[in-house]
Amino acid sequence: MTRANLIAVGASPLGETNLPGRDLFSKALAEAFEGLPDPADVVEGLYVGAQSERYENQIMQGTLMAEWAGLRNVPAERVEACAAAGALALKNAVRDVRAGVHDAVLACGVEKMTAGGTEGATNALGAAFERALEQRSGITAPATYALLARRYLHETDATERDFGRIAVKNHRNAAANPRAMFQQAVDIETVMDAPAVAPPLKLYDCAPVTDGAAAVVVANDEVAAELRSRPDTVHVAGVGSAANNLAVAERDLTFVEGANVAASTAYGDAGVDAADIDVAEVHDAFTVCEALLAEAAEFAPEGRGIETVEDPTDRSAGWTDVRINTSGGLKARGHPIGATGLLQAVEAYEQLTGRAGDRQVADADTALLINEGGVADAHTVAHVLTATDRGA
Repeated sequence: MTRANLIAVGASPLGETNLPGRDLFSKALAEAFEGLPDPADVVEGLYVGAQSERYENQIMQGTLMAEWAGLRNVPAERVEACAAAGALALKNAVRDVRAGVHDAVLACGVEKMTAGGTEGATNALGAAFERALEQRSGITAPATYALLARRYLHETDATERDFGRIAVKNHRNAAANPRAMFQQAVDIETVMDAPAVAPPLKLYDCAPVTDGAAAVVVANDEVAAELRSRPDTVHVAGVGSAANNLAVAERDLTFVEGANVAASTAYGDAGVDAADIDVAEVHDAFTVCEALLAEAAEFAPEGRGIETVEDPTDRSAGWTDVRINTSGGLKARGHPIGATGLLQAVEAYEQLTGRAGDRQVADADTALLINEGGVADAHTVAHVLTATDRGA
């Protein structure tokens, strides 16, 4: 099996913008290919993650983004797994390179979420819910995650303030991230006094509607060596994915089984375990997700995922030393649905190549990415990335 590497990453600005999706993609692409040959001289295939055509009334995103990148007559496909679309694009690119199908593949993601306003975003996201049981009841994304949060509070000794502290931590991390949508810290009083969205979730418990794009170049060792020095590459050591079930009514609300399977598969593929992970980007579309995924990834004992905010020396017994959502996470970095999984890869790339600036985790050489689509357990994609020196 050929080894797959991330050799370049790029992202557009995140937030509300007047730019259409194709221009957001162009900005991400330009950053990724700075200092590299033209994409047409490198890329042999393209996958684009896009959650919904409803925002810009646009399908055929694969062809569109290939055209916008100057690529002609290459395989170019849109992939969809709601908010896991970006990670699915990355997974497919890694698969192609590992299998020797292509030497280099572009994985990208884009979403122009503000195009349809709040109602448009709500409707587009609602399409990821099970039709017969959930969509027709009028349930929304915040409402479904509120069910998870309320059950977590019932089954553990966690409090709403514990969720609030996760928001505070992620805003603090985002303040050190020049890519983040929200580059300012907030205090716990502000978080707790914010209006309710879907009790017990408040405004700061919820990731924002975001426009944005991200691009990642995946290449084999030969292309990586030709185009990049060793410190500029990161190995994709492990991949895992799992689709559990769509309807929230049909699952355990406080154990994200699919994420556990996806992470465990990625660990096995990489030959590591949870204790080896230095940094992790997990899908905190709502603060409760960060706690649940810390447990599903086997970083934390059951019921103690809320301790992601603590210094590793202050966490409960059974916790690993991992740092979670150093980017600010979806909560504060931003959540442009189709690009989110690739933005996680951008952060991990910067951490593992020592480019993370004030948020750099010392001696970070192994990262886990967990990107979810649907509500919590519908589809999860996980990747383990390792620094070049570790993976050599």
